[in-house]
Amino acid sequence: MCGIVGYAGRRQASPLLMEGLKRLEYRGYDSAGVAVLCDGKIARRRASGKLANLEALIQKEPLKGLVALGHTRWATHGKPSEENAHPHADCGGELVVIHNGIIENYLELKEALSAGRHVFQSETDTEIVAHLIEEKLKGLAGAGRSPTPDLNEPLLFEAVRQALGQVRGAYALAVLWAKAPGVIVSAKTASPLIIGLGEGENFLASDVPAFLAHTRKAVFLEDGEMAVLKAGGCTYFNLSGKRIEKKPVQIQWDRTMAEKSGYRHFMLKEIHEQPAACEDTMRGRFFPLKDGVLKRECGLETGFLKEIRQIRLLGCGTAYHAGLVAKYWLEALARLPVHCETASEFRYRETTVGPGELVIAVSQSGETADTLAAVKLAKEKGAKALAVCNTVGSAIARAADFNLFTHCGPEFGVASTKAFIGQLTALAVFCLHCGAARGALGEPEARRLVDQLLCLPGDIRSALKLEPQIKELARRFYKKEHFLFIGRHVNYAIALEGALKLKEISYIHAEGYAAGELKHGPIALIDDSMPVVAIGTRSRVHEKMLSSLEEVKARGAELICLGTEGDARPRGADSLIVLPQTPELLSPIVNIVPLQLLAYHIADLRGCDVDQPRNLAKSVTVE
Repeated sequence: MCGIVGYAGRRQASPLLMEGLKRLEYRGYDSAGVAVLCDGKIARRRASGKLANLEALIQKEPLKGLVALGHTRWATHGKPSEENAHPHADCGGELVVIHNGIIENYLELKEALSAGRHVFQSETDTEIVAHLIEEKLKGLAGAGRSPTPDLNEPLLFEAVRQALGQVRGAYALAVLWAKAPGVIVSAKTASPLIIGLGEGENFLASDVPAFLAHTRKAVFLEDGEMAVLKAGGCTYFNLSGKRIEKKPVQIQWDRTMAEKSGYRHFMLKEIHEQPAACEDTMRGRFFPLKDGVLKRECGLETGFLKEIRQIRLLGCGTAYHAGLVAKYWLEALARLPVHCETASEFRYRETTVGPGELVIAVSQSGETADTLAAVKLAKEKGAKALAVCNTVGSAIARAADFNLFTHCGPEFGVASTKAFIGQLTALAVFCLHCGAARGALGEPEARRLVDQLLCLPGDIRSALKLEPQIKELARRFYKKEHFLFIGRHVNYAIALEGALKLKEISYIHAEGYAAGELKHGPIALIDDSMPVVAIGTRSRVHEKMLSSLEEVKARGAELICLGTEGDARPRGADSLIVLPQTPELLSPIVNIVPLQLLAYHIADLRGCDVDQPRNLAKSVTVE
């Protein structure tokens, strides 16, 4: 959530900032601002709402300068407004700060600073940092380290370092001081911050797409690290002030992967990219079956897999739903006890996790704050951790013992689609090899499963061909204000995910339930104004599901049913979406596609901002 862009170089900074901020719009925001060092002074432009508002302001009042900071804000402290937009300044307007995260002790810091006659202009926690650094600069000057051109850079660095020693919470921040021209000081803890290294220019961002048009050489800062950015290079330190060395990595995907390619929205493009995401995540990961693939891919030894006593799957939102599906797979294919939990709850329980357990953390960004904290907690208690994520170099990937990356490319729609397919595919690959390593899955069964997995991209393509029918359904139902999604067994999680997609982007109230739970409460909601979406594809509980459909129809609901090609039409189904014959265990990977399309087209017909839904952020890097 929120977006950070910084630049120090030889070109005019303002256009580069706006370009970078636009590439971070997918993260979610409600206001934006920039600060540019112009003729020895810092000039700010800030606006609430979309970047177009800020862009119009800059066109009216241009900014010229070679060093600058930009930010898109997602409100945590204080309403969306120009006053609360970043960058925030100190009392004299000589120093500005941009920040992602939450300063947990900002109230006590604000009280102390107010007593020292600091005057605050916003409701945010971030502004406290600007005044705190200002106070440290005064203290350093009083100790004989007066601001002079040759001392200003180390003086700013030391003031930021000391200020961060008093801060509790999560932060990725960058600081610009008029008296240290050409220098940006930055630091991070529990929120992503990346350096982009160019020729005679360098970039700072909360995510790679912000600078990918200009360089693919990146340095990922770790928690507790600082960076001093200048046009000529970048130096790195820990919070004790000790110089450290960092090796850059080469980003493999390029900016063309972020274009919409003629689609109306990124989300629709990414839905249609799912066959390729599935293929890319599977490629080269099947053989040899019993040993080699997981060791080669993520360092998991067969001996370790044989000795695991249980597995815990952790995630938030869509990633949690992927874990729920994998729970059924692991129990069936590896015969292991499996728990699936929301990471935000796991970290605050008196959990019994410990040695002999494998924790699988699922996260698209690899920066999800709750999931990262859960991984660290599990490791402290002696468990091993496997990360399933889409971002090499992310915090969760670095914290985990093992990594199994999805190969989906960048996902820009806030509501996850192809990343979900990638997560499911990667988890299916893991379950296949885990079952084979433990001897729970014989070679004939494993090879049959491989054949079934290889059919999935084609089945997804078949599901995508149903889009015209689903678009017509959307026209019938887009004015409804409530939906109920039901599924059973392995598709229970798909009912949850289908409901989540609809509520995320259309703002329609939607609930997902296990169909067997209808009589235990939710059936009270059903009447002739309630559309019910039922996942009725072929399964071991198909007859049970048909009974649930009868109960729904008896209450007058409009029934939309997912069915399998060749099966009889369920009695009472008002609309039937016929999907290809996919084995039950793998059917969630196909069944989610029409539900994604339904959510997309309903939201589009309602005039919603599909790619950037209100109140949501792509990467949730704070609690």
